[in-house]
Amino acid sequence: MTKRPRLSMALLAIVVLPNFICVCNAIESPQYSVVHSESDFEIRLYRENSWMSAPVKDISFEKATRNGFHRLFQYIQGANLNFSRIAMTAPVLTSIVPGAGPLHSSAYFVRFYLPTKFQTTPPTPLPELSLEPYTWDSHYVAVRKFSGFARDTNIVQEAEKLATSLSRSPWANSTSEESSYAYSIAQYSSPFRIIGRVNEVWVDVNPSGLGGYKYSEIGTS
Repeated sequence: MTKRPRLSMALLAIVVLPNFICVCNAIESPQYSVVHSESDFEIRLYRENSWMSAPVKDISFEKATRNGFHRLFQYIQGANLNFSRIAMTAPVLTSIVPGAGPLHSSAYFVRFYLPTKFQTTPPTPLPELSLEPYTWDSHYVAVRKFSGFARDTNIVQEAEKLATSLSRSPWANSTSEESSYAYSIAQYSSPFRIIGRVNEVWVDVNPSGLGGYKYSEIGTS
């Protein structure tokens, strides 16, 4: 590739709850519409929504995700000023900030999607957790699914596969220059699940780069 697109990333669920093994109706997720679909990726329009974010400085994606989710898990278990227990959601999102590191990163943000009950008024986390609320404006995301475990050894390759697919599609010139993140990794499965794991690479895209190409909404989740 002559130009590496800026990619946006969804994080990994490192949950210790044995019943959190897949995306299902009992687990809330951010709402989106599918506006374009191909064999190996799709474009989603996500609605505005709120997350709780754990900034982490680390070279390793895996270590950063464990560190960030450990703090987020304490938060949803009641380590907040309201002592509120917050239901698990999916996915947990790890966004990679572009940099010179081996995974093209200098820092990470591990994010927990807040359930509907707390979307407008999230409980304030305890200061020692170093968490911050994050409002995600409505925007378009290119998504590629992959199975197995998301590791330091495979996430860059999965992101590059998505970049290659985008370069061969009508969305080739639509990667978002406004995104602060190289890409994101979304993980939906419990660490105890070995088979049928669900992960995604997310990249922010901008439909203004489509030119005369027209897309149509084909589904909603």
